[in-house]
Amino acid sequence: MKILIVDDEQLARERLKDLIHDYDKGHIILQADNGLTALQAVANEQPDVILLDIRMPVMDGLEAAYHLAALKSPPAIVFTTAYQDHAIDAFDANAIDYLLKPIRNERLQLALEKARMMNRARITRLREVDPDIKPRTHLSSSSQGKIQLIPISEVRYLKAEQKYVMAGWTGREALLNESLKTLEAEFPHRFLRIHRNALVALEHIEALDKDKDGSFRIRLHGVSERLLTSRRHLHAVRRAIRQLA
Repeated sequence: MKILIVDDEQLARERLKDLIHDYDKGHIILQADNGLTALQAVANEQPDVILLDIRMPVMDGLEAAYHLAALKSPPAIVFTTAYQDHAIDAFDANAIDYLLKPIRNERLQLALEKARMMNRARITRLREVDPDIKPRTHLSSSSQGKIQLIPISEVRYLKAEQKYVMAGWTGREALLNESLKTLEAEFPHRFLRIHRNALVALEHIEALDKDKDGSFRIRLHGVSERLLTSRRHLHAVRRAIRQLA
């Protein structure tokens, strides 16, 4: 079995590696030091199981797991954590396996034997019950078994396209398997709803234009298309623009 160990502390990674080899030297061990490098390792190596630390710099374990859940055949994930608080109850309630540091050999063996795939709803639940977990830094799009990461800071707009959402940034677009409602709730201070099927990034708003036909459209930095603003959301859009000014 191919196992990816993800932890920002090298000593923690080495300890897990030693425990796994004590259990079975036949496992192939890979290592990564944060969620972003873990995603790159998954793309290159396709591990069977990931032992994933929760709190790490650059990209935390919950965000990495969220992006991995977009894959058709994601690796099984076991979270590792150094703290024992209310988040542990969430692991149990959502049937997500976890290892509490310092990790014992017997517990590691059990986790590897029953490691199961995670889904996005479970990961979202973990984020909700632990307010100290930082928000996602990227959105992700999955195509042909590969994950495309899109930095949140670069996203200009999010538009509903049937059962998908189209994320747009300078000269590019990508389909997300997420809902506008979920994205709006996760990033309330970053995106503003301008239409029932569209959100725009507040920091990238350039102006609100009124067309000859009386309709209103948002101009965004680096985007040629102007997005229609519904009259229902016009007051909130104007207020947001005034606050930005």
